[in-house]
Amino acid sequence: MLGAMLRSLPSLRSSFFSACAVLLFALLSGCGAKQPAPESRFVLLDGSSVQTSDFAGKVLLVNFWATSCTSCVAEMPELVATHNAYADKGFDTLAVAMDYDPPAYVVNFAQTRALPFKVALDNTGANAQAWGDVKLTPTTFIVNKRGEIVKSFVGPPDFAALHRLIEELLAQA
Repeated sequence: MLGAMLRSLPSLRSSFFSACAVLLFALLSGCGAKQPAPESRFVLLDGSSVQTSDFAGKVLLVNFWATSCTSCVAEMPELVATHNAYADKGFDTLAVAMDYDPPAYVVNFAQTRALPFKVALDNTGANAQAWGDVKLTPTTFIVNKRGEIVKSFVGPPDFAALHRLIEELLAQA
């Protein structure tokens, strides 16, 4: 038993430091500290791609999710409603499926639910890595018009508070 614990120590240490990094990022983003959104290339379900910079001048919600995540599936109708409420006002949504999510499941989910926003496959995990080594789903980032991450949520957000934040960011120049 002790041998098994010692062998798992590097893995535990890595997980611990990853969790600390996510917590630190969450604390900083809650304190008004803004950091530029990572310049990432996202491969969409139709095979086309978009980059973070393509959303310049818009308020962007980036949601890391998986079809196997019950919280992700449960929050999806709220994400759709949020997207539909603000899409014509300079807001966009990008749902990024995690690398362990089978692409066929993601395509089926997006099609059967007629998701109105861009859905990307993070087949290599590079996007999740670039956005703070995302491991927990759902994880959502709000990016302002200047391309700065202003808020992040691990777990489903409080949608009333999220809508207030989106409205505030949309009103900014």
